[in-house]
Amino acid sequence: MTTTQHIGAAGELLVQYRLVKRGIDTARLTTDSGVDLVAYAPGSASAVTIQVKTQTAPSPSGGKGALSVGFFFPDDLRAQLLAVTLLSSDAVWLFTREEARELAQQHNARGVRQLYWYMEERPGRGAAAAPRHAGDMEPYLLERRVGDLFGVPAIAPAGAVASAEVR
Repeated sequence: MTTTQHIGAAGELLVQYRLVKRGIDTARLTTDSGVDLVAYAPGSASAVTIQVKTQTAPSPSGGKGALSVGFFFPDDLRAQLLAVTLLSSDAVWLFTREEARELAQQHNARGVRQLYWYMEERPGRGAAAAPRHAGDMEPYLLERRVGDLFGVPAIAPAGAVASAEVR
């Protein structure tokens, strides 16, 4: 039986794998302090902290609606980066602390924010009113962010975006 600890560990390992594959050294932390990984950014010669949030697969919004993914994270995010992963497609998105806070659509009194998006654009709604969907999140895919965030060349092979999409 897969537990939430297994799901979380899988997400952390997925982020590590994708970063190491691009020459970025990473280490998992064993304490639960709001930081899951430390990555060494060769371009800036500095360490970067990362919190990882993971979902196994999209689910119907509201229980019956369009497929969506959502990630809860603390308002006082300690890590410099928030990585969110979707195991069903092995997709990884990276956000700076500020980007995550700004993009989160929900924020409650307990200090928890939620960043979510629909997997497909919802028909029948104007662009200005449409909720965020997976296509809006493509600029945040790990492959596109490594240059800005870690100082290594961004790699976006032809299959990178297609492999991150959920069908």
